[in-house]
Amino acid sequence: MRSALMGSLLALVICVPLARAADIAAGKAKAELCVGCHGEGGISQIENTPSLAAQPDQFIQWQLVFFRAGTRKNEQMQPIVEQLNNEDIRNLGAYYASLEPPKASKPDDNPDLSKKGEQAAVGRRCASCHTDSYAGTKGVARVAGQREEYLVKALREYKSGVRSGGAMAAMTDVAYSLSEEEIEALAHYLAHL
Repeated sequence: MRSALMGSLLALVICVPLARAADIAAGKAKAELCVGCHGEGGISQIENTPSLAAQPDQFIQWQLVFFRAGTRKNEQMQPIVEQLNNEDIRNLGAYYASLEPPKASKPDDNPDLSKKGEQAAVGRRCASCHTDSYAGTKGVARVAGQREEYLVKALREYKSGVRSGGAMAAMTDVAYSLSEEEIEALAHYLAHL
């Protein structure tokens, strides 16, 4: 019985292909498609376009899958993600996760607004998903150091229900009750971390 079980396990190991680890170099090569909008090293210089540097691997993968499936819509992203296969998505996630995170682009010019944003983040328990440093984890976005106007745009989209699907339902619930002042304060605070 024992040798039959071992034989079955050995056959399973030999017959089932092993999942390959993501290839960061291949991800970097594929990311050349992304540089025009998301910037060199994943640091966006374009308004309302997110920086992807240091986003969690799984977060990048899920967003690309949502775009490819049409669950998340964006005219610029759609033709690009249609060209990506699962291996490309895995490699892009690993590549962007390996990059240094963006730094605040300028000193905080409105510490009072940041204080209000910090209070809103605590009140909405943002750290319970995004982590205490707001660096994100697994399928949850890094929001620390993200472009401020992009964070405002994203929060407004969650609040209005424009963004939906997957774990984004939690964000819709959180954002729904945010006032415009809280949205702007949160975005300012997070962008300057």
